[in-house]
Amino acid sequence: MDLNFTAEEQAFRQEVRQWVRENLPPDISHKVHHALRLTRDDMQRWAKILGKKGWLGWGWPKEFGGPGWNAVQRHLFEEECALAGAPRVVPFGPVMVAPVIMAFGTPEQQKRFLPGIASGEVWWSQGYSEPGAGSDLASLKTRAERRGDKYIVNGQKTWTTLGQYGEWIFCLVRTSTEGKPQTGISFLLIDMKSPGITVKPIVLLDGEPEVNEVFFDNVEVPVENLVGEENKGWTYAKYLLAHERTNIADVNRAKRELERLKRIAKAEGLWDDVRFRDQVALLEVDIVALEMLVLRVLSAEKSGKQSLDIAGLLKIRGSEIQQRYTELMMLAGGPYAVPFIREAMDAGWQGDHALGGLWPGGAAHCAPLTAMYFNYRKTTIYGGSNEVQRNIVAQTVLGS
Repeated sequence: MDLNFTAEEQAFRQEVRQWVRENLPPDISHKVHHALRLTRDDMQRWAKILGKKGWLGWGWPKEFGGPGWNAVQRHLFEEECALAGAPRVVPFGPVMVAPVIMAFGTPEQQKRFLPGIASGEVWWSQGYSEPGAGSDLASLKTRAERRGDKYIVNGQKTWTTLGQYGEWIFCLVRTSTEGKPQTGISFLLIDMKSPGITVKPIVLLDGEPEVNEVFFDNVEVPVENLVGEENKGWTYAKYLLAHERTNIADVNRAKRELERLKRIAKAEGLWDDVRFRDQVALLEVDIVALEMLVLRVLSAEKSGKQSLDIAGLLKIRGSEIQQRYTELMMLAGGPYAVPFIREAMDAGWQGDHALGGLWPGGAAHCAPLTAMYFNYRKTTIYGGSNEVQRNIVAQTVLGS
């Protein structure tokens, strides 16, 4: 197994690096490198830049308008974007629902929905979790009753990430109560401008309404918005979740944040603390190990060998690493990481030395650290909790 990149792959990396350097807006890159709040405009601006180049659907085959890159090229593209400070592409459209539409949608659905996803023009949200159905997703109760050429949808979704911006939402809905819970679920594409849809933000500890509740009250959805067969949605959901869990690992972002952790530790005078530096070294070893695992999968795909289904493993390790680097950053900031003053950050005041260093929050790099720490507690839960993932790994990989 050769984990080294070929000359052609290195040339491809350089091409991507040059393009990203020339096209990534500096103000967006600055925000990403310093963990400052990204607005909807920031995220969609970068998505449209990628869309214009034909790279927003970087994992798509050419037949659907993608670049047709192989697994290694996709990895190199993601790595160069992350290291340059590009925002993480909101995955619900290009990474999650698009592959489902490609694999299970009708030609009419593909023609209707994929162009808007590829261009970055249409913002998609995910409607999976419910108040009583999170890790146990098969317990969902949102009901879709067919009446003629329409489904009437009633129920509630929760933890809908960035749902306040959503224009379309893909939803798992219950269309039958017969048999096992998994057999009565269908996959619907729903226009969020439809009458009867209400979005209520859930404000988190950092003051951001990152997640939302979405209520459906007699919402009419055309039957042609059903993906695949009725009551077969669980199959499509599992297909989508494999993409989500691999995406959550995000080893490239971990490499970028590791360098940020080192900068913070040096700025706060903690780099000379041997015990703290040991923790950073252990984290770096685990990031390298995760990267090697990813490269092994890429090598197997490139050689045509069937790689193990390790999406769950990648999700477990990647999410735990994300929690560790946010915790170490917060510890490096110490008491200065505690204040979180959104208005001050937006105005550029946080850590302003013109104020005599008296502004609560210390240096600017300390301002977002506690908020990041709390926000990243979610990573071991969403996309299927790590406890559930360990059971899946035991059954599918270890054969237990």
